[in-house]
Amino acid sequence: MSPARRAPAGPDAGGEPRATLRVACYNVRSLRDDVDALVRVITVMRPDVLCLQEVPRLLWWRRSLLARRVGMTVAAGRRGGALAILTGPGVRTVHREYHLLRPCPPLQRRALAIAVVAKDGFRAAVGSVHLDLAAGARLWHAAEIAGHMARVRERFGVPDVLAGDLNEGPGRAAWRYLTRRYTDCFAAAPDGDGATFPAARPRHRIDAVLAGPGLAVRACGVPRAAPADLAAATDHLPVLADLLFHHDLGDECRTGDTQLRTICS
Repeated sequence: MSPARRAPAGPDAGGEPRATLRVACYNVRSLRDDVDALVRVITVMRPDVLCLQEVPRLLWWRRSLLARRVGMTVAAGRRGGALAILTGPGVRTVHREYHLLRPCPPLQRRALAIAVVAKDGFRAAVGSVHLDLAAGARLWHAAEIAGHMARVRERFGVPDVLAGDLNEGPGRAAWRYLTRRYTDCFAAAPDGDGATFPAARPRHRIDAVLAGPGLAVRACGVPRAAPADLAAATDHLPVLADLLFHHDLGDECRTGDTQLRTICS
């Protein structure tokens, strides 16, 4: 995915500009690595919405400092669960929620951050997640997360996006559960590499952006930032997805353009 490119926003069949949403997810490992490199990677991505995992719990103020350095605003997040959602210029936060998920002692408490965002007259609900290392907890929490997202989606009448560190790859139980409800953006429209962990020698695709009905995937993958920065910023690689609002696609959705994977349910 070209670092300087956003999803095309040319006119649709009716002559109106397309509404685009660029969503990224990134596990930042409590900002223990090269923060300058991290800032450069995020700046290259230029996301509209950035879903963060492993935000520092003790030095919580550092999330706001990171947001300022990359020209973004904190839209949602709390210490418990160590999640945050940042929004870029031109994106307004309409609503925010934060849910601590069912405890599974002695495992770490997991959470879900949600922000309903508005851009160019369109709205979407975006969730940031970090699933557990234990398979059973991942599956239980995947179902709980899907329920929270469905409630927000129905309340606001918006499409939704779920993004984060799933701690498992495609084909595993929690991934299968979620992709019965969402489209795996990389699988739908791969652009570049998909493996995200470990950052220095990525072999596993455990981070994902998942898009719900009402959105189309133009491209998704690991952004082409400087390899040295990607390796130094944190132990995961980010995932970046360019999305379009389905009801703004005109003839392209109806004709099933092969360059634009649509979600038409």
